[in-house]
This record gives sequence, C-alpha cells and structure tokens, in this order.
Amino acid sequence: MNGPNTRHRSASKNKPTPPSVNGHTPNSVIKKDTDSSSMKRSPSSSAKNFCCSLGNAHFLKWRAEDLWGVALHHPLPCAFAASLLFFMVVEYTLRMIPPTAPPFDLGFIATATLHQLLESRPALNTILAGLNTVFVGMQTSYILWTWLMEGRPRATISALFMFTCRGILGYATQLPLPEGFLGSGADFPVGNVSFFLFYSGHVAASVIASLDMKRMHRWELAYAFDFLNILQVIRLLSTRGHYTIDLAVGIGAGILFDSLAGKYEDSKKREALLVTSGNTYGAFYNSPK
Repeated sequence: MNGPNTRHRSASKNKPTPPSVNGHTPNSVIKKDTDSSSMKRSPSSSAKNFCCSLGNAHFLKWRAEDLWGVALHHPLPCAFAASLLFFMVVEYTLRMIPPTAPPFDLGFIATATLHQLLESRPALNTILAGLNTVFVGMQTSYILWTWLMEGRPRATISALFMFTCRGILGYATQLPLPEGFLGSGADFPVGNVSFFLFYSGHVAASVIASLDMKRMHRWELAYAFDFLNILQVIRLLSTRGHYTIDLAVGIGAGILFDSLAGKYEDSKKREALLVTSGNTYGAFYNSPK
C-alpha cells in the first residue's frame, strides 16, 4: 500500500520539463518564460533603478578640490565655457543689422586705414594683387607637386574636397559684394571675373599646403606659407575682397578637408592591401618598393 502511494506523490511533486529538440529548449518556451518574468516586474522597480542611477551621477561625487583641479589643469575648456556665457549675452542683447544697411564686419573696421591707402593708390593695389596671384600659383604648384612628383595625393585630394564644398556653399548662399570692393585685373581669378565669397579658397589652399609641409618636416617653407597667408588675409580684408567670416572659415576648411583627405587615403590604402596584398595602390599612390 505504501509503495504505490509514495511513488504517486513523488511523481506529482516533479514539475513537467519543457520539451527539447536535440537537447535544446525551444525558443518559444524561452520567450514565454522571459515574457512572464518581465510581466512580474512592477513599475516601482524601474523607478527604483532610475533613482539609483541618479544617485550614482558623476557630478554628485565632485568635491571642492575637484572643481579647482578642473580650472587649474583644464584652463582652455574653462575659457570656452566663459566665452559661451559672454557671447550668449552679446547675441541676445545685440541690435540686428537692418536689411537696408551694409553688413557689419570687424575686419573691415580694423583695415579701414589700409583700405583708404589702396583706394587712393590703384597702382599699389595692382602690385599687391599680382603678388597675391603669384602666391596662389605657389600653392597650386606645391599641391600638384606632392602628387605628381612625390606620389603623395593627400594635399591634392584635400584641395579637390575643399573646392567642391566651396562651390556648393558659395552657390547656395550668394553674398553681396562688400561695399568699397577694390578689384584688380591682376588678381586671381585674373580679369575681374565673378567669384564666390564664402569661403576663401585662397586661404584654405594655403592652409592645406602648409599642413602638408609640416607633415614632411619642411618647417621653413611651412612658416613662410603661414606668414604669406597672414599677409594675404590682411590684403583681402583691406580690398574688401572677402568678409572676415570667409577668411576664418577658409582656415577651418583647410584643416577639415586635410583631415578628411587623410582618412580617405588611409581607407583606400587598407582596401588596396586587402585586395592586392599591397602590390599596388593605383595611379594615385606611389607603390611601395
């Protein structure tokens, strides 16, 4: 009597095991168990987890010496934070320029004396324009030399990226010619033809060439280009050939597109290594020996 009853009670206590296929539990059974366990979670547990994450927030662990350490060891971000607050005040309290008034340009104000000088001496303006055109030729020659003669296409690719983007942006927003513009037939583009104001290709191409020179440790040539670029900026402001924002963005564009060209070049080199086992890089690159 006791034997059968004992076996019956033991069998009833065992929970049925889910069916298995080749020793694995089906996904439907696992999903059912997961859904049932997630349904059992109460909303209070989610709120509790959120409160715990707030309690572990990074800023709650700051001490006075930590704040002082940020100011001591990271002065540049702190200066940027102060400038953010300053320019927020300037922006929200500044009187907007009316549509009928010429644009306000701080660079034009700084070069007002030089503008008057060049305006009164057209011959001097033509000489400086010619010299600037020579500098543009130097930029172009160096950028093409690095590819055609040295087999390093990064500067050329960067210039192509930069001028393509300049063309798109220059056409998309066509700024008015600055008041008091002093044109010259010797300036590039030669012949007083139309040109895009935003952004300055003169400045951007000079930055691209200078960055390549610094990569190759041609420091004297790079510093000479930087100095000539500064003179170019002053001249373009003095002749009202560009707004200040055109020149500033030109510097940033040169740096940006040089970086993008470097990433493009690296990706293509990796691709060539995978496809050809490093035997060739194509006409763009100087093949390894």
